[in-house]
Amino acid sequence: MKKIAILATNGFEESELKSPLEAMKKEGFEVHIISEEAGKIKGWADGNWSNSYNVDKTLDKVSAKDYNALVLPGGVINPDKLRRNETALVFVRDFFKQHKPVAAICHGPQTLISADVVKGRTMTSFPSIRKDLENAGALWVDQEVVTDEALVTSRNPNDLPAFNAKLIEEIKEGKHELQHA
Repeated sequence: MKKIAILATNGFEESELKSPLEAMKKEGFEVHIISEEAGKIKGWADGNWSNSYNVDKTLDKVSAKDYNALVLPGGVINPDKLRRNETALVFVRDFFKQHKPVAAICHGPQTLISADVVKGRTMTSFPSIRKDLENAGALWVDQEVVTDEALVTSRNPNDLPAFNAKLIEEIKEGKHELQHA
């Protein structure tokens, strides 16, 4: 059975965690929400705080080797907090070093920028972080879903159907030798 990590903290865009979570569980994957602290994390939806989700494991208790893939939901607050957490950045970087699929949507790629894994990669994101990605060495394109050797990115919640489908396809394919940090 494939085990997938969703890395998030308070302020994640709720649909960008909930929709991939449900799609992956429907495929029969075991999915864990990983966060900085135990307990619950609170989502963001329509400009307000939203529902809380149980944290399955904390960053200090997991390793990329325990998982087949990583998902990074967006939201404005969530990636900004994670990109300042060195343990989170090491966790993210290790998925690339181990050639495993990584998927990030909306503002999620901000964490990838801080993990130094976007240089030379073709990606998309929420338009406001296009320059950040380009300055970090990524080639930014405006498409609903972009896949570059097991790195899957999308722009916003409207892209979730395409994002989820591509994410599941990449997880089923498994490791990609050309996936790199």
